[in-house]
Amino acid sequence: MVQPGAKLGNGVVVGPFCVIGENVEIGDGTILEPHAVIDGWTRIGKSNRIGVGVVIGVAPQDRAYAGARGFVTVGDGNVFREYVTIHRSAKEDGTTTLGDDNYIMGGVHVAHDCQLGSHITIANMVGLSGHIVVEDHAFLAGITAYHQFVRIGTRAIVGGGIRVGKDVVPFSMAAGDPLRIYGLNRVGLRRAGFSIERMRAIKEAYRILFRSGLTMSAALERLKHEMAGNEDVMAIVKFAEGSKRGLTPGLTVKTGGSEEAEKEAA
Repeated sequence: MVQPGAKLGNGVVVGPFCVIGENVEIGDGTILEPHAVIDGWTRIGKSNRIGVGVVIGVAPQDRAYAGARGFVTVGDGNVFREYVTIHRSAKEDGTTTLGDDNYIMGGVHVAHDCQLGSHITIANMVGLSGHIVVEDHAFLAGITAYHQFVRIGTRAIVGGGIRVGKDVVPFSMAAGDPLRIYGLNRVGLRRAGFSIERMRAIKEAYRILFRSGLTMSAALERLKHEMAGNEDVMAIVKFAEGSKRGLTPGLTVKTGGSEEAEKEAA
């Protein structure tokens, strides 16, 4: 059922038993598989594939929600597999946002006011609570719960079957319960063409942040002083300075205390 007022671009395919609300706009070439529901004030870009039973744009799961006109905005080229749910913003004229070329697997929930970038992969049964930020090229493994307001940095990879309650710094690999930063997302960075020298600089930034014994504020000041010309490191600094939940800590390593041993462990 396509309600009057909905705007569908050229080549949009609407499968059996889909429901499209009156305030919905869908861009050219997007495909809706059976039983998909697109409602609310939702804008979906071009060439997306919306799988069986996907629900986008319905009211947020928020007891305080009182009917505000919140939006969902989706970019181009995304894939939403079976039974993904994406809720509109709980704030008046607020927006739940997803960028381009994301691959969102079955059963994932994206709550109100989340901000997802582009080229992100989210595996099955991940639950993103409200107001979460996931930056470009992140990879979130399956069956994992994310606390509201958590942020996941660019090109980070987060393990599955865990709870994520604090921010995960860019370029990192996080896993375990309790969650810890184990080091660089080496595979992801290599695939993205990061040089050895570039990865070494990020590794050194992690050592200073997590294993130097400095307070977080002192570690960030040291990074700004010693590595101010490195864009990757400055991205980490900016991310850390914007943290509200605090950063997921680095893995504690017993090395005997020497700086060289700390570097090797990092």
